[in-house]
Amino acid sequence: MERPLWEIGLGFGGITLPHYRGSDQRASLLFPVPYFIYRGEHLRADRNGVRGKLFDSDRVELNVSLGLSLPVKSGDDEARRGMPDLKTAVEIGPSLNLTLWHSGSDRTRLDLRLPVRLALTVESSPRAIGWIFSPNLHLDIADVGGFAGWNLGVTAGPLFATARYNQYFYAVDAQFATATRPAYVAHGGYAGSMATATLSHRFRHVWLGAFMRYDRLDGATFENSPLVRQKDALAAGVALTWIFGESATRVPSRE
Repeated sequence: MERPLWEIGLGFGGITLPHYRGSDQRASLLFPVPYFIYRGEHLRADRNGVRGKLFDSDRVELNVSLGLSLPVKSGDDEARRGMPDLKTAVEIGPSLNLTLWHSGSDRTRLDLRLPVRLALTVESSPRAIGWIFSPNLHLDIADVGGFAGWNLGVTAGPLFATARYNQYFYAVDAQFATATRPAYVAHGGYAGSMATATLSHRFRHVWLGAFMRYDRLDGATFENSPLVRQKDALAAGVALTWIFGESATRVPSRE
């Protein structure tokens, strides 16, 4: 199938998720959603991220891995009340992706993804707050269930983080300790596991996407932090975008 070399659009989305991993309180947000697709021969940007082709191989890709944690006002979160607010943090870094298997038609593929990201706070003087490594298996199915245009992605794997990263979210300094929130020092290492399912469909001029994520913190190095109130949680979101521009040039695509 051939599709435009690039497409651009804009829409809106909604999400519900815990204040932070381990929080027993939630936030629900509406926000604008930009839409950009680029299907170059050696560089691509699509629902799977920004990635480049390495070594002239269809089985090895180098991607840009991105992540985001939302801000938390400590006055709005009972576990963190009286502590410093959590700033928005952007996570960025490389991801080496290896295709382990794909169907003959390439409509289904299984990848091993190895992303490493540095987390940076979004503020007037940004700070690096540590590194995250989240190796995972990703199953991608085009035309899932025989429904043309519906794409399903399922990702699952463990997370590992440096002590600095875990300290930012889960440490309690002595000055903020209370009778119900003892001082706590977080260490680096295993940070729980995560599984995510995404479903999307491209109509003629509209793109619809949804996701659901399950987090589990059992066994995490910081699971005994007084800021961890819940060891498993769901997050979900949906987005709708209108595609208002596209290239006249067409290129092959498996979407």
